[in-house]
Amino acid sequence: MKLSARLAVALAWTLVAAGVRPADAAETNFVTDFGFNGRHAYFYVAREKGYYKAEGFDVNFVRGQGSADAIKKVAAGIATFGFADAGSLVLARGNDGVPVKLVSIVYARPPQSIFAIKGSGVASPKDLEGKTVADTASSSVRLLFPAFAKAAGIDASKVKWVVAEGSALPSLLANGRADAICQFSVGEPLIAAATAPKEIVRIDYKNSGLDYYGNGLIASEETIAKNPEQVRAFVRATIRGMRDAFADPAEAAAIMAKYQKELSPAVIEGETRLVTELAEVKGKPLGQIDPKSIAGTVEVISANFTLKNPVPPAELFAPGFVE
Repeated sequence: MKLSARLAVALAWTLVAAGVRPADAAETNFVTDFGFNGRHAYFYVAREKGYYKAEGFDVNFVRGQGSADAIKKVAAGIATFGFADAGSLVLARGNDGVPVKLVSIVYARPPQSIFAIKGSGVASPKDLEGKTVADTASSSVRLLFPAFAKAAGIDASKVKWVVAEGSALPSLLANGRADAICQFSVGEPLIAAATAPKEIVRIDYKNSGLDYYGNGLIASEETIAKNPEQVRAFVRATIRGMRDAFADPAEAAAIMAKYQKELSPAVIEGETRLVTELAEVKGKPLGQIDPKSIAGTVEVISANFTLKNPVPPAELFAPGFVE
């Protein structure tokens, strides 16, 4: 970026901090956790309705290749903001010292789930004993299963695991080659569509009593320190999009489907409704980070993964960006 361009961007954010909205919004890259899915609809709502532009952003959505990828892109400055899993952030900070923090939470409850065909004999956590469960090699659902098993009273040694590609999981379930498969709860509409007309049941980690975070908005420590008003503005605009999407998932689906035509509006709507289940916590502002849940996240990850260095909970997030 040339010096004149840098000065223009700096001036734009100075005006934003002073409450003056520039006529030409600054181009800002935002990277998703993985691809573009219905669970991301509220970001599109915030852009479509002008919430980002009103805060001085011209947002460009970047396709992520997993939370670890999103964290790296934000740390490298390829994206100013990102959407990533809190557990992956613990690993990135503990093993690689990546200077990125959560600035707002979206999945305020554990999103990991296990799906089975209704009537197959798997309807509760205990039913998983003696069954075959399929998942990808690096899935957090599989990797956090020991914590879930302990909380739910399952003998984890009695569960057989099969490794498969993510795209193959629904067919394995539909064809009976696996008794159950793993996915985030927000993926239920896609699994239901793939296994129809068979009905599915969902076993949620969040119902086991575990208290840890899923995905949230992230920013680099440099951005947080140098441009706190920019961070606050992006969080504010995103939460406006979340409120609108949660209030009218069908509208959110119609908006996102205009940009991602390969996605079914019905699936987008269904995923948006399921994000609402994870995001809304009674008595707490939407998006606000709870230090207790941050501590729970660090505890669960530290107990189930190898970390080169301990991660103090206070280093995982930056408070004060949710109004």
